[in-house]
Amino acid sequence: MPRARLAQASDLAGLLALFRLSEVSSTAQPPDRAEHIWLDTLTRRGVAVFVSDAGAQIAATCMLITAPNLLRSGRGHGFLENVVTHPEFRGLGYGRAVVRAALTEAWARDCYHVLLQSGRKDPRVHRFYESCGFEPGARTAYVAKRPT
Repeated sequence: MPRARLAQASDLAGLLALFRLSEVSSTAQPPDRAEHIWLDTLTRRGVAVFVSDAGAQIAATCMLITAPNLLRSGRGHGFLENVVTHPEFRGLGYGRAVVRAALTEAWARDCYHVLLQSGRKDPRVHRFYESCGFEPGARTAYVAKRPT
């Protein structure tokens, strides 16, 4: 069974290669700032990036962002973002390994829930999230986009 680990600074090239295959957003922009953004991500409080390796290649990743909360007895919020699995490794447990690691970390950080949004239309994606323990329709998502 694939395992997940926390990402390291040396994983940037492998993550960028994985993101190039993503149906959601195939480029990390701006590319000339990727290293700075990556190092900021790795050192930011409340952020953890998980990866699962298939040999020397990153097969899957996701990012957990946690935030404090004055409500819910002070238990925090968790947000899962950038869930990506390499097309050749889908259905083999790599994506599940990173999501499981993120949820384990969220519970260790005393989050009372973890939110995940998906804009994907593919029902397989939604079945995957449900099989990982996410409940569809529990909340309504709204998105405000930055004005151009």
